[in-house]
Amino acid sequence: MTGNLWSLPISSAHRVSASAGALTFVGGACDLDEHGKIRNPGDFDKQVAGTVENLAVALDVESCTLDDVVRLKVHYTAERDDWDVVSALASFFKADPMPVISTMPEPLQPFSGQTIQVQAIAQRGWRGLDDIRFRPRPVPAARRVSFNDRIVTAGLRAGEFIALSNLAAEDDEGVVRHPDDPVAQTHFIMKRHEETLAALGASFQDCIKMEGYHIGTSRQDWVPLAKARAGYFREPGPAATTVPCDDLHPPGALTKIEVLAMREHWNGYDKYIPREDHWPKRVWDWPIPLPYRQAIGLRDMIWLGGQVPFHPYSNTGIRVFKGQLAAQTRFTVDYILDLLRPFGRTLANLKLLVCYFSSTGSEAETISFAEVLAECFGGQLPPMTLIPHSCMRDVNTVEIFGVAQG
Repeated sequence: MTGNLWSLPISSAHRVSASAGALTFVGGACDLDEHGKIRNPGDFDKQVAGTVENLAVALDVESCTLDDVVRLKVHYTAERDDWDVVSALASFFKADPMPVISTMPEPLQPFSGQTIQVQAIAQRGWRGLDDIRFRPRPVPAARRVSFNDRIVTAGLRAGEFIALSNLAAEDDEGVVRHPDDPVAQTHFIMKRHEETLAALGASFQDCIKMEGYHIGTSRQDWVPLAKARAGYFREPGPAATTVPCDDLHPPGALTKIEVLAMREHWNGYDKYIPREDHWPKRVWDWPIPLPYRQAIGLRDMIWLGGQVPFHPYSNTGIRVFKGQLAAQTRFTVDYILDLLRPFGRTLANLKLLVCYFSSTGSEAETISFAEVLAECFGGQLPPMTLIPHSCMRDVNTVEIFGVAQG
């Protein structure tokens, strides 16, 4: 692989890719040059190409290629919709089955002129494994021509690792079911995920990570959806993150959900992989009973749930340092350290950091946020996906999760 390693426009030392266990993670890759400047400001198509080029360079650092990618998570700002974005990216990934591609429309991007960032999870050499399974994702008839008859992937199993694309309550023809009922949409999505997991030899109990998105910023918006999602898991459930959002596609979508899972195969059977979990008493609990864990470890990886600045030692859901981004960020990173410590790990062992933070969308605000993170880490930052949001919940300004080397 040739090409200069791109850089975020921040002064702190940082990595763009890293590995934990069998997986390699690339933070929010985008169309940046080695000096941290967007090469094609405002040009979505050119930025997609530049982003994939940078993604390949970052993967090469960890001895991976584009063919090793299992899952892409795409945050985009453009006059496009999810299927346009999936199609644009799929054209750069020639091998079948194509990776799982999850998409999120974002009104804001971290850096000036940016329209897209792509986070990747790869597994070196997975296409040579004996156990590869995938389930197709239905493509609306009007969109099939843009894929040149290729099959789009709803769920992919690469050995033990399983990724499912995030879904809205969209039927096979692209029409949103239950357009006025987010709880009914949640059940529609979860049942589709359940079918996909079953086709891959797994179930919700194998999930290691659940990510959810919904329209609405209050606890009243969140609670009924949280209860609906939780009903599909039993304790101990996966690490979980849910984030409010401004917009979802297609029109009428009120929530979107995705899951990652791991399950092994031996003696001819699919088997549950036991996991270690730790929940220090200081780390908050949810204000309603939920089956999720804050941090789980398996296969030399530690998966964290989304950490927020809730009051410690409690399940009140009350924030500390209300509305203060820098203070809440420091406090939240301290929770991450609390969760890693019982595993014998520190912040230096993080290989991916995903950060949602309050912003009006200026690059200066992103850089200021990154400087606070650098202060907390006191050294090189891990690969990061930085997602500025104008709609964080109530007086909360930040939510952070990550993956660490176990």
